[in-house]
Amino acid sequence: MKQDLVSVLTPFKNTADFLPACIKSIQSQTHTFWELLIVDDHSTDSSYDIVKSFAEKDPRIKLFKNNGTGIISALRLAFKESKGTFITRMDSDDIMNPDKLQSMLLDLKDHGKGHIALGLVQYFSDSGSLGDGFQRYETWLNKLTLKGDNFKEIYKECVIPSPCWMVFRADLVSCKAFEPNRYPEDYDLTFRFYEAQLNCIPSKKALHEWRDYPNRASRTDAHYSKNHFIPLKLRYFLKLDFDNSRPLALWGAGNKGKMVAKKLITEGIAFTWLCNNEKKIGKHIYDQELYSFRQLQNLKQPQCIITVANPDEQATIKHHLQSLGMQPMIDYYFFC
Repeated sequence: MKQDLVSVLTPFKNTADFLPACIKSIQSQTHTFWELLIVDDHSTDSSYDIVKSFAEKDPRIKLFKNNGTGIISALRLAFKESKGTFITRMDSDDIMNPDKLQSMLLDLKDHGKGHIALGLVQYFSDSGSLGDGFQRYETWLNKLTLKGDNFKEIYKECVIPSPCWMVFRADLVSCKAFEPNRYPEDYDLTFRFYEAQLNCIPSKKALHEWRDYPNRASRTDAHYSKNHFIPLKLRYFLKLDFDNSRPLALWGAGNKGKMVAKKLITEGIAFTWLCNNEKKIGKHIYDQELYSFRQLQNLKQPQCIITVANPDEQATIKHHLQSLGMQPMIDYYFFC
């Protein structure tokens, strides 16, 4: 049926080694009514010719060249050329499990507009080894997706992986699709899904194989450096969750804490800076005094941003906040 057309948006750049497996995984989908809008972002290897050879044999594959530069420009072009009622993304170096499109489509048709279809993800590497960070991220992300609780930890990391979601076209348009020129673009879109109050549909199915390798864009592209994440988180916190009638506390004086503090100072937002490092308490950074974390209990109905990354310390902090009757995503927000 025409209304079941799924548009798959895929930018690519110098992924010749992975494109055949990627495209074949799309061609092997149990749901066959799809179109692949695939955009070359100025590749210098044989990527374009590889995709062209597939497109010449399969009319569902529509190949374009980016008329701008970068992944956001490529996504805009792909979306502009798409015709599907349902929209999803795909990374050119990854692999779809065979029932990915069908599973997401059925979830969206069951739940209707205002929802995001998701799936579990599995990292893999051709070398056979994955870093602990990727394994922790996969476990954390899938735990959220199992319950559809993704937005409950949105300020920690990107809770909706860019190549493993599907939405109604109308919902993507209402979220301004790929209009903002902000990186990391997947995290920015996730925040806009959150802002629009779309609901995450729980999923128990592993639908996407996420390839890790040394030259992956998320590892090498400056747009995905950690320096971009904290400003994006703070931007949306101040817009969506900050209550300026309540005192604000910042817990953590490491690099991330300092980034948040500088931004708050620039924005003219008053805050109490907390830490549990005895050597720092009483010292000043950016003319702001650092107080013991115990100062939090002297604030009336505070909101607290936590930038402490150590998992054990996070557990201790969470326990302390809960002992004060504070609730996540209302009274406190982990930024890492």
